[in-house]
Amino acid sequence: MSAPSLAPVSPPPAHHFGYKQELHRGVGTFASFAAGFSFVSILTTVFQLFGLGFALGGSTFFWAWPLVFAGQLLVALCFAELAARWPVSGVIFQWSSRLANTTTGWFVGWIMIIGQILTVAAAAIAVQAVLPSIWSGFQIVGGSGADPSLASPTGAQNAVLLGIILLVFTTAVNILGIRQMAISTSIGVSVEIIGVIVLVAILFFLPERGPSVIFHTEGWSGTGSYFSAFLASSLMAAYVMVGFDSAGELAEETHSPRKTTPKTILRALIISGIGGALLILAALMAAPSLTDGNLATGGLAWVLTERLGDVLGRLLLCCVAVAVFVCTLAVQTSGARMMYSMAREKALPFHKQLAKVSPRTGTPIITSIVVGLGAMIALAVNINQSAIFTALASLCIGMLYLAYLGVTLPLLFTRIKHLKTDHFPSGVDEDGVPQFSLGKFGIAINVVAVLYQIGMIVNLMWPRPEIYDLTGGTWWLQWSALLFTGICLLGGAAYFFLRRLHRTIELAHIPHTHVPAPVPA
Repeated sequence: MSAPSLAPVSPPPAHHFGYKQELHRGVGTFASFAAGFSFVSILTTVFQLFGLGFALGGSTFFWAWPLVFAGQLLVALCFAELAARWPVSGVIFQWSSRLANTTTGWFVGWIMIIGQILTVAAAAIAVQAVLPSIWSGFQIVGGSGADPSLASPTGAQNAVLLGIILLVFTTAVNILGIRQMAISTSIGVSVEIIGVIVLVAILFFLPERGPSVIFHTEGWSGTGSYFSAFLASSLMAAYVMVGFDSAGELAEETHSPRKTTPKTILRALIISGIGGALLILAALMAAPSLTDGNLATGGLAWVLTERLGDVLGRLLLCCVAVAVFVCTLAVQTSGARMMYSMAREKALPFHKQLAKVSPRTGTPIITSIVVGLGAMIALAVNINQSAIFTALASLCIGMLYLAYLGVTLPLLFTRIKHLKTDHFPSGVDEDGVPQFSLGKFGIAINVVAVLYQIGMIVNLMWPRPEIYDLTGGTWWLQWSALLFTGICLLGGAAYFFLRRLHRTIELAHIPHTHVPAPVPA
């Protein structure tokens, strides 16, 4: 990997970054936007966690949404700037390696891969929040009369079963090729956007109360400090507004990536932020009751079926089911590209196999399978864990935030280092137009983004029993986020340093007459 450079650059040839163009460029502007938007997928994620957010914070949990959106927008602005300069697959790993060093980049990429695999698993089990509400026959475990809520034993077990079935389908689509993936996500996102518009419009026309509902803690049944409850409820917004960087993951498969990717990263987050806020507000206004417990347990699916009737409510839930499929597909694609990017650098075990690209489909088939299998395993080992969704959601997003910090923090150091020369010089895109740049506002935006990320990482990983341990008495479940992250870092460090030691020993046995290869600048 070549050393970082802040010098202005012109549009590069395919081999500019030292990589042969193996991935097929089949992603246009809308498909690039769809990749980021479908990862965020407000229909999927808001439906998953609306009930939890409301149960933890009451109706004022709404305000966590604009706060998280503002923080993530600052992060997205930093990412958009980097996407114009280094449009390569595996962006979090690539950007961190170029801004800091290859060691930092490796650990950031390692955390990102694990976080993405867990996110695939968490996205897949969202089908449990939708399918049993469409037809009771989808509640396979315990029969149609069993409790389908994700926090119940039967609901959690059924979620694992449905999630694994969904992962089989998304893995198949990923194997078929980038064109099939792009078509699927584009159609799915179109359905999702239409569904959000229709749903918000209908709910706003069926209000039970006014918009002032968001200024009251109605529905919150907790005790003690509300601030702590509000922080816990922010898990919902934090879980939704990640993955906008997926547009960057497909940069090597995107036409004119320097021009396209920065715009689609920002567009995916902004549209998701506006649409999600309207959806949450409309649901709070239209819910039949805020105090009978149904909104906390049934979430948005309950609001739809109660307010719109079985036929229209289930029809809109079908749109949500499409969004869940596309969201899972997009997350899996993103994780596969991250793994491929690291394998191409010989940074992972079995890198020769993981770095292979099918000449027919132009996609890394093996990494798609590995990410899918990894998500299935993550689900299977938690089949008897009633806190499977809340724990997976908080853990995976905490790890993604940690990986994102591994980009924005080195970026801030780079900006400060070059403060006296140029803030962050900009080149031109494929049309000869100046690339996206934050200019003189870069440092201020970057500082606030880093502070926000640190605060959210602490918040997401905080050992809350209501998130990680619904049994209320298992200490290792309550501390599972910190324990799991620590184990992942220790395991990654062991592999990394053993690999480095092995390479050092190999070099030591090279005859002294051997002329070493030149080190890239």
